[in-house]
Amino acid sequence: MHWELSDEQELFTTSLREWLTDRADSSAVRSWCDGSDPTGFERLFNGEGWAGVGFDENLGGQGGGLLELALTARELGRAAAPSASWLQSAMILPALVDEPALVRTALESGEGTALAVRADRIPMAAATVQSSDDRLHGQIPCVLGAARSRRLLVPVHDGQATSLWLVDCADPGVEVRPRPLLDRSRDVADVALDNITARRLEVDANSALDEIASRAAVLIAADALGACERLLQLSVDYSKQRQQFGRPIGAFQAVKHAAAQMLVTVESSMSIVYYAAQSTEEGLPDRATHAAVAKAQVTGHGAELADSALTLHGAIGYTWEHDLHLFYKRAKLDRVLFGAPSAWNARIADALPLLPVPA
Repeated sequence: MHWELSDEQELFTTSLREWLTDRADSSAVRSWCDGSDPTGFERLFNGEGWAGVGFDENLGGQGGGLLELALTARELGRAAAPSASWLQSAMILPALVDEPALVRTALESGEGTALAVRADRIPMAAATVQSSDDRLHGQIPCVLGAARSRRLLVPVHDGQATSLWLVDCADPGVEVRPRPLLDRSRDVADVALDNITARRLEVDANSALDEIASRAAVLIAADALGACERLLQLSVDYSKQRQQFGRPIGAFQAVKHAAAQMLVTVESSMSIVYYAAQSTEEGLPDRATHAAVAKAQVTGHGAELADSALTLHGAIGYTWEHDLHLFYKRAKLDRVLFGAPSAWNARIADALPLLPVPA
């Protein structure tokens, strides 16, 4: 299946790509990776309205839905731009349906809310956090974007019940310890809650977490798609420049085959991501399976494409001076971010009727 974007969506994609080329070129990304604070980019991204695309206008957004969010994620991946805070705001929206002020604040000022779950697992309630009399105690490792979040959305599993709680990061009982990642365009932190006051949200926590998991799967797959597009572009450009035996290496059959397979991966991933985004937005019965397929297939094959791109570049691909490593690390983190392909494939297997139902 080949998915066609509307003229308006194509215009948005082109405009955002041009803006990111100007604001987040590789030299700027490298400066953030070398330790500079990326909040300047995040403030600009929010201030000029790009972060609001895909959010309802009643929430302070620019309109659109999950497909528009996926287009944004794709372009952020293409630029290897900082995206942890934006991703958190985009994925946790189902839990904040009755908290429009929090969504509006995140879009306008960048003071977002982070889902306090392990960034290497499918989002679910943390078994390490306990609640008692509106107070929380426990630890959650590797929370995406926690270091720059104003609030935390903490899922708690207590017996048979699952609940969602809002925590103010300014509470003295909240400790956030940043942890370095190989991909420095994203960040995680270990969170410790020491008997802190929290507010329980009156939402169906299990349903909200299921929707959050699907949105996370789609958006990370879209990010991986963007990174793969750049890896393919870098590989093709390099194969035209690098020469061996008096010929560009792109003239050799083995290099042609590798590039062709990379192109097939990118094109098929594009349709998978867009279909999963639209399915999730429209609430189709199989939307969770479609999202799981996108996460498992796109990020899994994206990591393989990154290896092929590195092989085609040879020794120069291992150097810090070349841009390849920015997108290589991006694709590798996307593979495990909020669940590795094996975990999402297990979800697909659970959802599909692989055995006939007994009569």
